[in-house]
Amino acid sequence: MNTIARDFDPIPSTRYQVRVAVVPLKQAADEADALAVPVAAGVEPPEELGTDLAGLESAGFTGQRGQTLVLPRADGPVRVAVGIGDRGETDATLVRDLAAEFARAVPWHRKLAIEVAAGDSADFGLTVADFAQAVTEGVLLARWRYFVGRDAEQPTLESLLIVASEEDTAAAETGAERGRVVAAACSLGRDLANCPATTLSAVRMAEVAVEVGTAAGLEVEIFDKDQLIAMGCGGLLGVNRGSVEPPRMIRLRYQPADPTGRIALIGKGIMYDSGGISLKPSDESHAQMKNDMTGAATVLASMTALRDLGCTAAVTGYLMCTDNMPSGSAMKLGDVLTMRNGTTVEVLNTDAEGRLVMADALALATEEPVDAIVDIATLTGACLRTFGVEIAGVMGNNPAVVEQLRRAGDSVDEPVWELPLHRSYRSQLESTIADMTNMGGINAGSITAALFLEEFVDGKPWAHVDIAGTAQLPAPRTWRNKGATGFGTKLLIEFALEFARPTDGAA
Repeated sequence: MNTIARDFDPIPSTRYQVRVAVVPLKQAADEADALAVPVAAGVEPPEELGTDLAGLESAGFTGQRGQTLVLPRADGPVRVAVGIGDRGETDATLVRDLAAEFARAVPWHRKLAIEVAAGDSADFGLTVADFAQAVTEGVLLARWRYFVGRDAEQPTLESLLIVASEEDTAAAETGAERGRVVAAACSLGRDLANCPATTLSAVRMAEVAVEVGTAAGLEVEIFDKDQLIAMGCGGLLGVNRGSVEPPRMIRLRYQPADPTGRIALIGKGIMYDSGGISLKPSDESHAQMKNDMTGAATVLASMTALRDLGCTAAVTGYLMCTDNMPSGSAMKLGDVLTMRNGTTVEVLNTDAEGRLVMADALALATEEPVDAIVDIATLTGACLRTFGVEIAGVMGNNPAVVEQLRRAGDSVDEPVWELPLHRSYRSQLESTIADMTNMGGINAGSITAALFLEEFVDGKPWAHVDIAGTAQLPAPRTWRNKGATGFGTKLLIEFALEFARPTDGAA
């Protein structure tokens, strides 16, 4: 009897449609279970909080950033004082975080309301639209969960009401809708990254891509094993050799009228990474390896938002999907693979498999007109040890593309930090029997991995984002969840929306 569940929904966040609406205060008071009221440090709170500054301070609430105080009331929703700190020092990142703190402060309440700041308020320094977007993202993402046990069908949130004046309603509605679209994409990325690998195989990932991609206006093409053989994708096929599950390459296309640029996004889709013959130790990090397809998840998730957010750049996504398993047919150390572009690679470590599957996609991306190529992957433990779990690494051959990624990460609070693409380390990838190896030495592992990938971009403007550290969090923090985070979805959305063709070519 098979006791492993394979048939539950891999994307449970799509079951529920949270109502997001902009309403006057009276309607929010009638409908909501909990109302957030922003309070600046040392400033008398709004009247609707039902207490004054002295009353708050007597309860230990001073209005400092991140503080929350729940104030029950007999005549309507509980009020939650949310500290914003000093006036004039607030940005979208803080508003998003504080909205999440509010949502977590009242975990049993499913109908929430937040007051929007007046246009260009001195308290917030944000437009109404930006404020509404940030609070929508913060609340919806803080209330996301992936759960398949008892009561899994119960929603954690039913409605979010944004309180705004009549003159601010239109702007707030625009921002709230953008926030809803971004949060839905992030939730999809999280769902996929948290889904057990036995349920979410490469074949099932392709089915999900057809379902959600088509609904989002994307063209979706699926390539099976026979097609991959005909295409010469030796990297993806080599990694797949040890698996009973067939591989899939998924190509997504978003094509607006008169595109202002052309981007290729490549996502590592190792649905489960045992390490192959180079078996990983049986520890906590191994148990997390269902998330080794986070790169592919974020490419798919981000592209589902492009149409609704009005992206003007054309985007092609490549999801390279297989698991990496040990078996009698598995790829062996010392094997030589021939990649899509004809490069031969000697395999020195079967746990350095992500670069092999992405190399084929990078080569394919160069075969079409493209202004920039960005790959994203849970690639190296070295990046986790360098940056920890809150910052991703970025490297590339084009400063303009790297800078656009850095700005995008700062804007949406998915930060990246550049490491040098120090090309003298390329010598660590030399092979005596093939064009190169798939593994460098014990040092600078993130850099040598990026240097491997650079071999397949044919000089096109390119950047590599290593999310090995940020793909998993040990505990929830503001709008971020515990477990597989889906890091990169917001980053790629913002990058695509603000993309400008680099004019200086590859460095």
